[in-house]
Amino acid sequence: MKNICAIRAIGGLIFALLLVAPVHAGLTKDIEYSKPEGESLKLDACVPDGMGPFPAAILVHGGGWSSGDKATEIDPIFAPLTKAGIAWFSINYRLAPAHKYPACIEDAEAAVKWVKAHAKEYNIDPQKIVLIGESAGGHIVDMVAVRATKDKPDTRVAAVVAFYAPCNNVADSVRRGGPSASMQGLLGVPAGPMNDQTKKALYDISPLNFVHKDLPPYLLVHGTADKSVPYEQSVQWQAKLKDLGVPCDLITVKDGPHVMGRWETIDPTYKEKTIAWLVKTLGMTPPAVAPAPSKTTATP
Repeated sequence: MKNICAIRAIGGLIFALLLVAPVHAGLTKDIEYSKPEGESLKLDACVPDGMGPFPAAILVHGGGWSSGDKATEIDPIFAPLTKAGIAWFSINYRLAPAHKYPACIEDAEAAVKWVKAHAKEYNIDPQKIVLIGESAGGHIVDMVAVRATKDKPDTRVAAVVAFYAPCNNVADSVRRGGPSASMQGLLGVPAGPMNDQTKKALYDISPLNFVHKDLPPYLLVHGTADKSVPYEQSVQWQAKLKDLGVPCDLITVKDGPHVMGRWETIDPTYKEKTIAWLVKTLGMTPPAVAPAPSKTTATP
């Protein structure tokens, strides 16, 4: 009789574990999260193996708003996130010049809503979602954050990490002698000296002009040798947020150029520091988590 009770107890425990285990543990590629104007937008999802619910990061790649892919550019942080017990969702979005601003911002907002709506299915905590973007993707997550005011809770997140993100596009265009080719494609503005219409468009797409005291905690990561997005842009962003009382930390990669993949031989500790900030900010206990299974599936 005791043996039967023990077997039943073990069976009940296994059943309970199955109930809380993530439906989609491991890496799943090419999941459709939105279909604006008939264009299928997809993401890759990676959920750690274990009990959960897990914090989650929505990753937005760079590429000058006109190129790049969810599987590249931002991939150096895939493994560190998984090892830390953080699920991640890396997204593709509509690219310029075929799709002008604010299409890319709206797509990232749609991704936030999708992840929240599927939180239970992927065994994640909807109260612990962080946006992470690099370069143009950093600009995109900044814009999502400043647009997510208190009356828009469906796109608000718990934290934001921006790698070398352009936040003042007016100043950057002045530095360049006019809007960059990427900015021309995104906004549909002409090259060369800026007229009032171009200046207004650049102002409206500069998140620095729209920061507010209700922003979530921020982490900035930037290299001092960045010639594409000057390091001073992150310094300005941090100063503005601190003036408003918004927590904002800055990890400086000395002599680091643009693109995190080029930092590996300069200072790869930026990944450890980023994860440590996320663990602290999201209220996590540093876990001893094995990497997610290597299995890969693709949705139809």
